[in-house]
Amino acid sequence: MRSPELYIYKGKRRLYVLEGGVLVREYPVGLGPNTVGDKEREGDGRTPEGEFYVCLKNGGSKFFRSLGLSYPTRKHAERAFMAGMISPDEYRDIILALERSSRPPWDTALGGEIFIHGGGAHVDWTDGCVALYDSDMEELYQVAHIGTRVVVRP
Repeated sequence: MRSPELYIYKGKRRLYVLEGGVLVREYPVGLGPNTVGDKEREGDGRTPEGEFYVCLKNGGSKFFRSLGLSYPTRKHAERAFMAGMISPDEYRDIILALERSSRPPWDTALGGEIFIHGGGAHVDWTDGCVALYDSDMEELYQVAHIGTRVVVRP
């Protein structure tokens, strides 16, 4: 695969890998325990929704292998800033990281460290991540790269 795009449909518990608009793989996934709605804050158990990119690859994750997502997005940061959940400096740091296509700060009230990782897709057990079976994660890890587009939909 040259440049895959990943689409995660929370309601279907599925991750789709597309290359050039063509479906090439499909995997079952497990999510956070609160599967309905977008992530709003650290510890809410929700998997964030929106458009992300892979900002980190970890071949030695405690959950086999993992792909870090660029959460929080601009939308999440704007909503949190307007609600007084994050400071102007935190907001600025998130936006600057996104503009540089790097990893946004993961230590704000919004939470962070949202990954696609191994460990099993049999139930919704993560803290808000997307979990695959290890064999599926091995395949995905080989084709995804830093910058791979990831879309998470309800």
